[in-house]
Amino acid sequence: MQRQRSLLALIIVLVIASIVTIAKVPVRLGLDLQGGSQLTLQVKPSENVKEITPRVMEAVQRVVEGRINGLGVSESVVQTVGEDQLLVQLPGVSDPEQAERVLGGTAQLDFRKQKPGTEAQLGVEFQVRQELQAKQAELQKQGAGNEAALAENQAAIKRSNAAIAELFERSGLTGENLQDASAEPAAASGNNWNVSLKFDSKGATLFADLTKSLAGTGRSIGILLDDRLISAPTVGVQFAQTGITGGGAVIEGRFSAEEANDLAVQLRGGALPVPVEIVENRTVGATLGRDSIQRSIYAGLGGLFLVLIFMVVYYRLPGAIADLALVIYSLLTFASFTLLNVTLTLPGIAGFILSIGMAVDANVLIFERTREELRAGKTLYRSVESGFYRAFSSILDSNVTTVIACGALFWLGAGLVRGFALTLALGVMISMFTAVTCSRTLMLLAISFPALRKTELYCPKVPASNQPQAGVTP
Repeated sequence: MQRQRSLLALIIVLVIASIVTIAKVPVRLGLDLQGGSQLTLQVKPSENVKEITPRVMEAVQRVVEGRINGLGVSESVVQTVGEDQLLVQLPGVSDPEQAERVLGGTAQLDFRKQKPGTEAQLGVEFQVRQELQAKQAELQKQGAGNEAALAENQAAIKRSNAAIAELFERSGLTGENLQDASAEPAAASGNNWNVSLKFDSKGATLFADLTKSLAGTGRSIGILLDDRLISAPTVGVQFAQTGITGGGAVIEGRFSAEEANDLAVQLRGGALPVPVEIVENRTVGATLGRDSIQRSIYAGLGGLFLVLIFMVVYYRLPGAIADLALVIYSLLTFASFTLLNVTLTLPGIAGFILSIGMAVDANVLIFERTREELRAGKTLYRSVESGFYRAFSSILDSNVTTVIACGALFWLGAGLVRGFALTLALGVMISMFTAVTCSRTLMLLAISFPALRKTELYCPKVPASNQPQAGVTP
């Protein structure tokens, strides 16, 4: 009895903790429930890649998935559509322009050496580009009606970028030599952010040679992204002998925190092997999600109510105990979703509801075994103990095979399929605890009360010759 009291205390603590967790920690919802951004990417051939093959699509998909992971988006979906398109779903991303900026850029990083005698011309070109960019921002604020002026000014900015790029020559150091990139605040100002870079061994050697050749000359290292100069730092004369060693560099471009993080994500994800064009970028509203949640809740509660009624009618007192265990199971499972940051989707809700059915199935096995023992003439206590013991192997086998199937779905599946597998696996594992521990503890607690030791409360129509002495325990 002391062991049963300890288990009962543990169950009560877990239930209270689950209720507090559910009340205070919001659950994360997927695109189909909370809305977000959805983009369609058109993959295009290039000079080096003449044909879009499945292998090319796989490489593009891998780069896009890497960039999404850098954004910290959970339960995202990246899947091929046809032969040359990708569908990208980003739950919770309400800024489609940010998604387009991160996913659509090729992010080809290049470190170049400024050509001798171009110092004055570089300053002039910088000024021209700044004026064009300021004009572009002003045109964008004016809104619709000036599309032609916007297109003309954008073309001028493109020509200015090309003219600036011509002032630098390639050094052989590119983004292929990059190991890591991260955003960090600038030391001089908390409003500006930089992008810190880490090169591999080859890149470290090339960077040291590049900085050594430019140290003290007044000429710059041209850091170009997609042939657009984003930073042009100079190298002090103190590095004239060895250059900057260690394999590290910093891009100082007066970035905002968001811009620095987006650039770091692009660089870490790698360059796209072929150009991509975003042919559709739309925001998915949460209205459909709210309707889906409401209908799912109604369906889940309706099904759960019918199950609870059936268990009480058919199994009587054990059925009522099973109902209480199911409520405990639901609280523990939902609390685990919030603690583990599980992103809940419609398939995830389906997995959760299905796991409730698995939990009911375990109780059905236990109670049927208990009835068999009572009909065989064993005492109530012995029947309950034997019922749990005999049913355990069947419960374990069925749950283990389900978890194995969930593991295969999670490992081989993607997106919503993985969400379904994760919620079902968590539910099945928790159902093992509630069916074997909670139900058993509550059943033994029930038969400790004389008023609840009547055999007809556990198994109706027991033959009179087999009626046990309900109060007798070993």
